[in-house]
Amino acid sequence: MSLIVFLSVLGAALLHASWNALVRVGASRVGTMMVLSGVQGLIGLVIAMTMDWPGAAVWPWLVASGVVHSAYKIFLTFAYEHGDLSRVYPLARGTAPMITLMVGALWLGEAVSMNETSGIVVLGVGILALARGVWTSGESRRMLPFAFGAACATAGYTVVDGLGARVAGDAALFVAWLFVLDGIIFAAAMLALRGRSSIPHGWRVWTAGSLGAAASYGSYAVAVWAMTLAPIALVAALRETSILFGVLIGWLAFGERMTPGKALSVALIAAGVVLTRI
Repeated sequence: MSLIVFLSVLGAALLHASWNALVRVGASRVGTMMVLSGVQGLIGLVIAMTMDWPGAAVWPWLVASGVVHSAYKIFLTFAYEHGDLSRVYPLARGTAPMITLMVGALWLGEAVSMNETSGIVVLGVGILALARGVWTSGESRRMLPFAFGAACATAGYTVVDGLGARVAGDAALFVAWLFVLDGIIFAAAMLALRGRSSIPHGWRVWTAGSLGAAASYGSYAVAVWAMTLAPIALVAALRETSILFGVLIGWLAFGERMTPGKALSVALIAAGVVLTRI
């Protein structure tokens, strides 16, 4: 992984943590996510209209990606209704690199070095350690199945999008159409699940959702581009440093406690990043 790709993925991680924070603190988490997905879809459509039409071989990957992304957003939204940023976010994001690594190594033939593998493992340990408080602090465990569902969906779209972008030969084209389909599928799913209550209301919801859409789109566009240039498992693991940014946002902006356990977990994440660069 080159230095420019490395730094770009770190920037994408910060953007990812930022849009999750916007969804978590929103007055209506479902409404904010509806706006986020809709604005993403509009951005994607505008960009897509300036580019060539995707080839027939690309569409199965796009449809699969749209479905998995929508599932991820549904699980994540419901998880945030039962837990805070510093618990849901690490649990949802932390399990994904382990799944992605196993899929990449066992079925996709990705070449990952020993140091990179060690870095991924240390990252995973640090991220999962951040979520341990759910078992000891009396927080609601209702968010657990949703958080784990989001983790599985994260691993799924990481692999699908990395391969799909390679088939498309153009990461920007793939991401644009991905978010168009994702916006449509997510809106339809939420209307079916929550009915009219899922329709966003209020300028705060629209503002938070729109800002989140810009951050989310930029974050994932960079990540998919990086997956075309570096091993999928390594990009996915490095992107999980968004957990570090999420913890800092929770601590500095939301007043969440920075316990010794959280500090140790952040140190493990930093060590994992260093290992992926050796």
